[in-house]
Amino acid sequence: MNIGIFTDTYFPQVSGVATSIKTLRDELIAQGHHVYIFTTTDPKAKHDDVENGIYRFASIPFVSFSDRRIAVRGVFRAIKLAKKFQLDIVHNQTEFALGVMGKTVARHLHIPCLHTYHTMYQDYLHYIANGHILKPHDVARLAHLYLKNISGIIAPSDRVLETLESYHVESPIRVIPTGINLRVYNQRDSAKDLANLRARLGYGATTPVLLSLSRLAYEKNIHTLIEAMPDILSHQSNAQLLIVGDGPAKHTLERQVREMGLNGHVSFAGEIPNDEVYHYYQMADVFVSASDSESQGLTYDEALASDLPIVVMRSEYTDQLIDDAAIGISFQKRADLVNGVLYYLNQPQTSESRLKRQQKLHEISAEVFVERVVEFYHDCQRKLIDQDKIKQTEKSRRLFHRSRS
Repeated sequence: MNIGIFTDTYFPQVSGVATSIKTLRDELIAQGHHVYIFTTTDPKAKHDDVENGIYRFASIPFVSFSDRRIAVRGVFRAIKLAKKFQLDIVHNQTEFALGVMGKTVARHLHIPCLHTYHTMYQDYLHYIANGHILKPHDVARLAHLYLKNISGIIAPSDRVLETLESYHVESPIRVIPTGINLRVYNQRDSAKDLANLRARLGYGATTPVLLSLSRLAYEKNIHTLIEAMPDILSHQSNAQLLIVGDGPAKHTLERQVREMGLNGHVSFAGEIPNDEVYHYYQMADVFVSASDSESQGLTYDEALASDLPIVVMRSEYTDQLIDDAAIGISFQKRADLVNGVLYYLNQPQTSESRLKRQQKLHEISAEVFVERVVEFYHDCQRKLIDQDKIKQTEKSRRLFHRSRS
């Protein structure tokens, strides 16, 4: 199939959405499909990357969220490119400019237009005028309007499905969790390489390391992890929290660490290129997250794929993912976070726990993810063909009655 993916965010921008799209793209290509990315320009990227099928459209930074961008023109160019590539499917990953452009292209070529609803916008309204302009009911209204006449919607989790149903979205919705590219996470670093990475970060070979890896945004609640460190240190005095990522909350978090006197136990690694992230998972002893805004929890799956147990804020997604202590522990209170971390720092890895994590991996693999997505593509194509047949039959019936009269 020839597939056009329309998105406002893509690498070199770093986000869960960008990672999800790259996983989709790479696995579709691995399964023999042709994929073309329609996305925004970026100061860190060349305008187009024709060799890799990436086409960029003029854009500006998004209001109050300057590391994300919005396309400002290019619909006629997009239609021209879509015709050239003979697209079979448009798959939108955004509700903004490129999403509207994708809908226009699909309508012009008369092909199915699917959409993945990634972002729980009600958790991000504070980025726009501190939440004074848009309210949750506005999000519901706009989402319902945008998703009207979409061929099919992919919800990465049951939480997203329930949210869209509460918006009274009428298009078919299918829950398909984003998978993990196991080829990346099956790359195992040698003991020497892991020791060298630890040394560069200032850790010894046996230093207990908690890993937080995400965009440093306020809704990720990283401050909760920092607040829990004194309790963890009272039982494990040499524990270290490594915070990987960058974002608007960075300076606030750094100030919190200084004010709590935790400089010797909390470090900031900054933003790490996506193709280097797996080294950090392998180096750590436990993955931690207090985020309550995750729609799919990709970093949780990446940790699992790296044979790393997780201690994360409880959500509908974690209720599905964590079905054994070998995989992880979810928490709602700080005491449970602390106890979960201490459990894994003092619990030796066993072959049985590793086997249970391996069994879970098949469910969250990119291969299974993309097989389910492609099945949805085909279902939407068949539905469009059936609708065309019905319309043609109805047209013929009207013409027949007209000729008889």
